[in-house]
Amino acid sequence: MSAWFRSLRGRITLVTVSVAMLAVLITGLVSVQLVRQSTISQGRAQLASQAQLLSRLPAATNLASIRERVRLALGDTRVAVVAADGQLSGPGSGFVTAADVRTLRAGNRVSQTEVRLNKTMIVEGRPTRTGTGTAIVLVRSLGNLETTTQETVRRVLLALVIGVVVAIVAGTLLARWLTRPLVATAETAKRMAAGERGLRVEAHQPTEIGAVADALATLDRALSTSEGRQREFLLSISHELRTPLTAVRGYGEAMVDGLIHERDIAGVGAILVTETERLDHFVADLLELARLEADDFAIDRQRVEADRLLEQAADAWRGRAAMLDVVVRALPGIGDLAVSSDAQRVRQLIDGLVENALRVTPAGSTVSIAARRFGSSVVIEVRDGGPGLSRDDLAVAFERGVLQSRYRDIRPVGTGLGLSIAARLVSRLGGSIAAGNAPGGGAVFAVSLPAA
Repeated sequence: MSAWFRSLRGRITLVTVSVAMLAVLITGLVSVQLVRQSTISQGRAQLASQAQLLSRLPAATNLASIRERVRLALGDTRVAVVAADGQLSGPGSGFVTAADVRTLRAGNRVSQTEVRLNKTMIVEGRPTRTGTGTAIVLVRSLGNLETTTQETVRRVLLALVIGVVVAIVAGTLLARWLTRPLVATAETAKRMAAGERGLRVEAHQPTEIGAVADALATLDRALSTSEGRQREFLLSISHELRTPLTAVRGYGEAMVDGLIHERDIAGVGAILVTETERLDHFVADLLELARLEADDFAIDRQRVEADRLLEQAADAWRGRAAMLDVVVRALPGIGDLAVSSDAQRVRQLIDGLVENALRVTPAGSTVSIAARRFGSSVVIEVRDGGPGLSRDDLAVAFERGVLQSRYRDIRPVGTGLGLSIAARLVSRLGGSIAAGNAPGGGAVFAVSLPAA
């Protein structure tokens, strides 16, 4: 029960019912008083009218006849007659004061309330037309008048009770109607907190609740976008972590097998240091994500010599390529090949394309990496010695998992993420990527980046 009172629905119901009951109470009190006053006023008016009528009767009319007329007209009314000598007679005489008699004998009317014998009486007196000082006085008990009002009061109170019941029902229904959209919005928020996304939030009236629903829908879209970018971020980092690990492992296995000459140890060591630095950079990316400081790659733009990155990538992949009996070769470039970009990300891009090329290149073939200046851009090309891409393949080359699903039962494939990550990374770097086929066979991927 306490939880119900703490809820908005309970509070609206409580406020509505309280206001209704307060209004009913005030209305009841005012109505009872109005009914009482109206009854008294009506009774006094009837008494005055009857007294005025009796005062016009002939002087010969006796008291018994007057009493019979009053009994027939008003029932519970007592009569008093003021004689010419000022004497009072009749059952109502005990409620007529000497002051009343003097007033009536002076030819004035009497209309007042008297308290006699612990009874409150309405007194209405009128002098007769004879001019002899006689008068007719009618006395009626106020208690008798109020008794007649009790039935009316009971009916009023019954109507008020019905009004309270209606107010309670209406307040409950009103509270339910007002809180229904809030309850639905809260349920949607709970589902969002549980991880559901893309939920449809109904826009409800009143306007304020509709604004809350719109804000929740905006939050849902923002969370979907942010989490999607974080997911892409994690997929990309997880995928790219394998590249330096592959280089380290390849050179390690080559050293174990004795394939590294003593004169090459220093160069291999430098390559291993470079690759471990790249690993450290990827780990830093993950730490940024873990601290919620980023939901996408950070870009550190600077002048980057593309030809140096090609040589580094070729050196890093040479060990892995040797185990596959494939040659990775960086072709010399001509002119200024500097780009305005992030060296770490450009290298990540090249590594992804080289890894993809090694997977489809048969033993005895070559994977070549080259760079050339083209207008205000520098184009980096990675060419493999594989079977190339069909027209259908070119249309979907950068869609996640499409080529992997198409060729997984035909030839070695990866996770299906590499080319889609490359396309997204190029977009972040402000460049473009395209796929095609080399004239002599094999696929070629060309990345265009803005020149420095």
